[in-house]
Amino acid sequence: MSLESVKEHFKRWNREQDVMEFDSVSATVEQAAETIGVAPERIAKTLSFRGEGDTAILVVAAGDAKIDNKKFRHTFGFKARMLSADEVVEQTGHVIGGVCPFGLANKLDVYLDESLLRFSTVYPACGSVNSAIELSCEELFQYSEAQKWIDVCKGWQTEETEEKVAAHNK
Repeated sequence: MSLESVKEHFKRWNREQDVMEFDSVSATVEQAAETIGVAPERIAKTLSFRGEGDTAILVVAAGDAKIDNKKFRHTFGFKARMLSADEVVEQTGHVIGGVCPFGLANKLDVYLDESLLRFSTVYPACGSVNSAIELSCEELFQYSEAQKWIDVCKGWQTEETEEKVAAHNK
């Protein structure tokens, strides 16, 4: 059902035919990168966190980025606590390994981490453990109905990547 909800979501932009389905599992960053044939950092992973109250929030980040707890708390005002596998399915409608910011079961706030901005295109999952779509960062922002770009990750910055992000933020 989840893959179908994502394809339905993409019909608004006539992009449902661009969803790729694979014979092999692409549930982890490494599996997805190998299946698609790209560097792991170009995989746009969607992380699910407890928001305030009973809500959840999604943060989409580059495959090589890790949540920086200090930056997360500074940005959101609360501690980064990931959802359990059952909570992820309940909140997003997607199983772990296929979580994406499209075709969601509930209206959730989506944020995109700046770690993605160093790439012309990235590959988020599409609701199943064997799917993805290639999108530009602008398309990812539009199609995910993201709130804004944020900086809550670490482990990906170099001088060159910081320059690319700074150029985007001008």
